[in-house]
Amino acid sequence: MPSMSSARLAALTVAAVCSAAAVVPTIVFPTPAHADSVRIHDIQGTTRISPYAGQKVADVAGIVTAVRTYGSSRGFWMQDPSPDDDPATSEGVFVFTSSTPKVAVGDSVTVTGTVSEFVPGGASSGNQSVTEITKPSVTTVSTGNAVPAPVVLDEKSVPDEYAPTGDTAAAGSINGLTLAPSTYALDYYESLGGMNVQVADARVITATDPYSELWVTVKPHEHPSRRGGTVYGSYDARNSGRLQIQSLGSTADFPTANVGDTLEGTTTGPLDFNQFGGYTLVASALGTLHSGGLERETTKKQSRDELAVATYNVENLDPGDSTFDKHAAAIVNNLRSPDIVSLEEIQDDNGAADDGTVDASETVNKLIDAIVAAGGPRYDWRSIDPVDDQDGGEPGGNIRQVFLFDPERVSFVDRAGGDSTTAVGVTKVHGKAQLTASPGRIAPTDAAWSNSRKPLAGEFVFRGRTVFVIANHLNSKGGDQGLTAQYQPPVRSSEIQRHAQATVVNAFVKDILSAQKNADVIALGDMNDFEFSDTAKILEGDGELWSAIKSLPRSERYTYDYQGNEQVLDQILISPAIRRGCDFEYDSVHINSEFSDQISDHDPQVLRFRP
Repeated sequence: MPSMSSARLAALTVAAVCSAAAVVPTIVFPTPAHADSVRIHDIQGTTRISPYAGQKVADVAGIVTAVRTYGSSRGFWMQDPSPDDDPATSEGVFVFTSSTPKVAVGDSVTVTGTVSEFVPGGASSGNQSVTEITKPSVTTVSTGNAVPAPVVLDEKSVPDEYAPTGDTAAAGSINGLTLAPSTYALDYYESLGGMNVQVADARVITATDPYSELWVTVKPHEHPSRRGGTVYGSYDARNSGRLQIQSLGSTADFPTANVGDTLEGTTTGPLDFNQFGGYTLVASALGTLHSGGLERETTKKQSRDELAVATYNVENLDPGDSTFDKHAAAIVNNLRSPDIVSLEEIQDDNGAADDGTVDASETVNKLIDAIVAAGGPRYDWRSIDPVDDQDGGEPGGNIRQVFLFDPERVSFVDRAGGDSTTAVGVTKVHGKAQLTASPGRIAPTDAAWSNSRKPLAGEFVFRGRTVFVIANHLNSKGGDQGLTAQYQPPVRSSEIQRHAQATVVNAFVKDILSAQKNADVIALGDMNDFEFSDTAKILEGDGELWSAIKSLPRSERYTYDYQGNEQVLDQILISPAIRRGCDFEYDSVHINSEFSDQISDHDPQVLRFRP
């Protein structure tokens, strides 16, 4: 069966949804063909799996509330205007027609078909299933009927607790558990699946993406960030007020929103579930966008005796991209030209073309030239080319970390011997730690780095003081189960490799600190994990490192915005010598993650300190 209703799967041009006709107060249903006709709430049942799954049902009655005429999941939603008294049973259901439906909003219909449980993304995704009626035979009984009033989703109606714990007998699945809609947010949303719902004056917490989707919160006071988002601060605080919004009609007029904007008035439509965001309000009527006036941040310029070190994921940058001038302007104007910039996701000179090219000189020099044109310094740079197609990322792109540094402010210690497969080590010379190669890669042949980026280590000197910098891009979270998965708590399978990588990096830092207890060491980059995660704890070890983003107020701890949760993926971890005395400043510079016109999906981070 084709996939469900994400806007990613919709055609670029979408037919408009039929509008409701004049209201007729009397709803006419036919006499049931048999006394025990099945109602929608019977089909939905009190768990996530229909008691009628796989069975044929006849003469299921309802009012058409919305019609989807586009994409690979065409059909319509219908709702029983005479609900039962069980809050666990939904009164709405999606009827999958596969072709353009021949019904209109307000039609009273009966449907005969097969009840199916469709899993968006397939069973391996771990997603919940959507109860549908498939292979339908549809009879229109009357037209122009009133659509059942939408259920209002707000701070009072949605529970704070997010999800029940899965049944251990079913390997952690919540599918067989009886819904508790007054206790768990996921159960509440499930009990409304397929029904007409509404949000009012909803604040945007994830900006509009290229697929015409955004996220709002129905709980404006739930872990708010200083700039209007919702912060994801622990595994136990998954923010139950988050809800994805798509358009049921043409996406041409979908609002281009940033975090902190508001959809004023009401946004109404059926509550769906899809592969790319879980529970989604597919709006037949959208609120009016009101701008919150969010502006990009600018960090403070480092003083003469401060070293400024930054990390910035530039999202698969290659010479064919049109974002060089924008990245350069961000580095010069928003980051204030840091002395050292660790770049992640620098691709080779022909991008995704998979022809054996690994050199990235053209990519890096094009960015350096753009920085100069923007009024910044002419950075020098160091990196090590990966082995072709061995470091993950976009196939053929050969992404890697690159050090930019301002030679007028800081010098790089070049020490021969580093290459794509040779491991850098640590020695002790005249009582000081020293890398055996600079730049060098940390344990590049270790299994921890299979199909993943290898850390790049370098030795820098600022005002006579050596600073060791380790640039990282740890294993992606891709493949982890979503927060709305049928398995609770969701399985985070990507952690296995990331934990192994963090162990290797921490061991390398230990080697430096064993050789020189007071060494200035910075491990930074796209760690692909949260500041409260076990990955961060492994990196920090027994005090060898500390994630400096934890020096910020909780409302400012985020570098990325995913499905309505502002979260930390990028980190700068510092050794005790830097942390001691708190003589440092940390800034997560929000220039991308909250904006619809982002040039990267990550916000850069800047650390300023006096070595």
